[in-house]
Amino acid sequence: MKIKVESSCISRKRCFLYTILLFILAGIFEIGGGYLMWLWLREEREFVFAFIGAAVLFLYGVVPTFQPSYFHRVYATYGGIFVVMSLLWGWIFDKIPPDTYDLIGALIILIGVSIIYYWPRKEEAA
Repeated sequence: MKIKVESSCISRKRCFLYTILLFILAGIFEIGGGYLMWLWLREEREFVFAFIGAAVLFLYGVVPTFQPSYFHRVYATYGGIFVVMSLLWGWIFDKIPPDTYDLIGALIILIGVSIIYYWPRKEEAA
């Protein structure tokens, strides 16, 4: 299945929602899988945590392939989404709320990755 980059979405609004959903899903898989590995290694939980963590990390590797853009743009944008989701994960699961500087940094990152991923461009050669 070859995806036509940058023009495979039906409408701009649907494309935006679709890509956001994929970024969030990838984040949940990467952070969740990494967290399970962390629990196994750092908190000496059972091996099943490592096994499930590895399976979830595999899914993380698959999800970005459904994004309708180029590899470099998808992963650059996902990097920013990962930072923000990591702060949220720490707040929800470790009960450590982000401080003012975390929030300012997260806002700057989200602005940057939004420009990288969603700024309209002329069609590029794949």
